[in-house]
Amino acid sequence: MELILKYFPDLTDQQRKQFEQLLPLYTEWNARINVISRKDIDSLYLRHVLHSLAIAKVCQFEAGARVLDVGCGGGFPTVPLAILFPEVQFTAADSIGKKITVVREVCKALGLNNVTPVNARVESLPERFDYVVSRAVTDMKTFTGWIWNKIERGQRGTLPNGILYLKGGDLAEELALTGKRWDLHSISNFYDEDFFDTKKVVYTKR
Repeated sequence: MELILKYFPDLTDQQRKQFEQLLPLYTEWNARINVISRKDIDSLYLRHVLHSLAIAKVCQFEAGARVLDVGCGGGFPTVPLAILFPEVQFTAADSIGKKITVVREVCKALGLNNVTPVNARVESLPERFDYVVSRAVTDMKTFTGWIWNKIERGQRGTLPNGILYLKGGDLAEELALTGKRWDLHSISNFYDEDFFDTKKVVYTKR
């Protein structure tokens, strides 16, 4: 929790309590349904929570914005972002049902009413969204093919509507294949920890 407060010192009491609950909740659920690697659970706040919140260092969503998390796994980046932005509507989609079970139960325990967990392939979703977020689900050309037409044009935050994707390594060639212009934000510009040295938030507008 100290890590979260280091970079997000203005949390409300409710948000602090919700972030504090994440470790016991994910420890309990991970023992039943393995959604986080065993070695990572001890570094939950660094490798999953803080990593997810890097998106908020790049774009602040406004109240009422609709955000889709593609391949949400156990709930990252959705759950940390939903705590930080309680007035934003999140849809957490994953094709693996047991992962959605974890997201649903974690959100219920936290009292997060702004998350809709959906067990579906994202291509089948009928809705449109203001922003799409994700974390290393597939290559970017495939990813943009899945979701590009599901993004509404406009601006419901500090950046125009678009994609905010957590990704690591050398991305130049992969991003070039999408035919779109991307802005790369090094997470090490926001956080001091070595874990983030090669990690980025990549963004493109719709």
